Amino acid sequence: MTDSASRPILRLKPKANARAIRHGAPWVYDNELVTDRRTKAIAPGTIATLEDGDRNRLGTVAVNPNSRIFARMLDRDPEVQIGPDWLRERVRAALAHRERLYDQPFYRLVHAEADGLPGVVIDRFGDVAAIQPNAAWADVLFDDLAAVVAEVTGVGSVIKNATGRARSLEGLDEGVTVWTGGVDGPIPVPMNGATYMADLLGGQKTGLFFDQRPNHAFAAGLAKGARVLDVFSHVGGFSLAALAHGASSALAVDGSAPALELAAQGAEASGMSDRFQTRQGDAFDVLAALGEEGAQFDVVICDPPAFAPNKQALEAGLRAYERIARLAAPLVAEGGYLGLCSCSHAADLDAFRKASTRGIGRAGRAAQLIHTGFAGPDHPMHPALAESGYLKSLFYRLMP
Repeated sequence: MTDSASRPILRLKPKANARAIRHGAPWVYDNELVTDRRTKAIAPGTIATLEDGDRNRLGTVAVNPNSRIFARMLDRDPEVQIGPDWLRERVRAALAHRERLYDQPFYRLVHAEADGLPGVVIDRFGDVAAIQPNAAWADVLFDDLAAVVAEVTGVGSVIKNATGRARSLEGLDEGVTVWTGGVDGPIPVPMNGATYMADLLGGQKTGLFFDQRPNHAFAAGLAKGARVLDVFSHVGGFSLAALAHGASSALAVDGSAPALELAAQGAEASGMSDRFQTRQGDAFDVLAALGEEGAQFDVVICDPPAFAPNKQALEAGLRAYERIARLAAPLVAEGGYLGLCSCSHAADLDAFRKASTRGIGRAGRAAQLIHTGFAGPDHPMHPALAESGYLKSLFYRLMP
């Protein structure tokens, strides 16, 4: 529990944009603060009070001098006590939203800043919660957070997934541990009519990408009787949903053999193994090879990792998205559909759309843009944080 009277004080520089903070901006960068040896020596994860240049209190923040994001806004109340009661209120609010959305407990329970828990990601897999404490304050208070999650949701197992780029940017260590309970193997996850197998201890991120759920559903709606190609498939996100909605066949392509094995297990659990195949390899190489083979599909979806994770990688990332579109478009039968996805927050929707459309044009195909999709409602966007609206999907119909 933190006592507001004994907290360190952080002060914005006189010319810093205090208005943005008052209007909801959740991050304060290191170059916006008055920093000296005292502030730079504050232990990562410390709770502090933020003031503007005139010493007016703006709220309660979590501090990490090791990060460019020096402070994250926790609460607009400068007197609030950050402890189990405060955490419980935030988790209960997040759970109430998800329980309105879904009739089964498989979803993103907490989506960081947008759910009022900066840097904290929690995915729920039935009786198991996987928590990613991607900010120093959440690492310090992890035991309290995990206990509250178990209490509020009633889950029997909690996993601490301390991996990923976000933690490295915070200067935090990495690893996956079981905080309470246990996980014996991949967990079956029902979604869009299919069963997915999520590896919570050794898979990518927390084991499954819930954010693509509505985009899987849209693609599945195009797939009745279709031949489907799912590139960067992970555990079969698009392909299994398509098969569940009547696709005649699906080929899942990924560079990870363990991910494809989980996809195959999901197809078997869904009773769809006879229509499902996998192909391991570099996605660019496989797309090129399929083109040389003259392969044709009615629905092709490409869902790559973030090619542009930051502004420095934007130009190269957009070229990669364009190349994906150029290689994938020739594989789409006349009148078929091409779905292209980006989870790069540095590449906004307009830039991603232009790169994708350019790639289709370079392949000599004409197209209609029929649908633009985003993350599901269990991944809410913080209205003052563009980075939280990272996922985009574009669905094109390629003209006869």
